[in-house]
Amino acid sequence: MDFEVVDTLELLDNARIVELRYVPWGSNDSFLVFLDHGSMNYLQGIYKPCSGEAPLHDFPNGSLFKREYASYLLSQILGWPLIPPTVIRDGPYGVGIVQLYIESDPNLTYFDFVGDMKHQLLKFAIFDFVVNNADRKGGHFLLDSKGLVWSIDHGLTFHHIFKMRTVMTEFWGAELPVALQRDLNGLIVMLNEKSHIVTKLSELISEQEVDALICRIDVLLRSGSLPKMDSFTNIPWSLL
Repeated sequence: MDFEVVDTLELLDNARIVELRYVPWGSNDSFLVFLDHGSMNYLQGIYKPCSGEAPLHDFPNGSLFKREYASYLLSQILGWPLIPPTVIRDGPYGVGIVQLYIESDPNLTYFDFVGDMKHQLLKFAIFDFVVNNADRKGGHFLLDSKGLVWSIDHGLTFHHIFKMRTVMTEFWGAELPVALQRDLNGLIVMLNEKSHIVTKLSELISEQEVDALICRIDVLLRSGSLPKMDSFTNIPWSLL
């Protein structure tokens, strides 16, 4: 983790929230927040409080912000994909996540750039299988001014039952590059050895969900490719 990311995480975690604006879309409450870090400088973030999570029949109440943070932790260990720096902290509406706001063109979605960025996006497709992303929509990708793609909205992840739903159908059956298999092997070793990552994950998701995570990684490594899924059950109800 480089110094710039560490500094950003420090600000997200500790800087005072001086303004927040409600984001009027999505199933759960979220806010654009401005964090004061001195000399009239403000960092923008997205704040998602636990208190604003809508109850779901298949995910435990009050757990989505923890799943968002768990997804960020795994992305940092793997080194991919790009998920904005994320922390769990207290805010005006209680505990939740605060995630760095990424400047991007709101009119661009996955469907606008998938044709030119398949190599970069393969990492996202693999990651979604690993974390069992049940809600990967086209609008959950942000293309920044440097041409980098970022991944957001990972609240519906890590369920022990396979619930993956994704718009990334182009990658069904895709082979895993050797370098990414090596990264996944390193991750599964850490998980099996009950390293510090397991301690962190156990505070965010259940033991059953950690075991299911290990099983999904093992499936990928044994097959060497992403599975071909069902176009009826494995696509989200809304593509955007």
